[in-house]
Amino acid sequence: MVEYKSWKEFQDSGMLWWINMILHTFGWAIVIKTNCDEINVYPTRVKFRGFNEDTNTKGYQKVSKYLLENIPQIEEESRM
Repeated sequence: MVEYKSWKEFQDSGMLWWINMILHTFGWAIVIKTNCDEINVYPTRVKFRGFNEDTNTKGYQKVSKYLLENIPQIEEESRM
């Protein structure tokens, strides 16, 4: 099963933050740049590691909300 999702939805769910936290370990990140209707997504090398406390707090809240709203479907799909 493949269901198209937008980069905005990925970002709003907290998944971009979550994945970038992992990628920061290796000095990488995924960047999303928007310009009107144009979206450019690419990997990049970064010197920084991690995010500030406020960004992390918001990220954890977004991921928690996503899980709360989607866990029944996620669990069901795991048994397919």
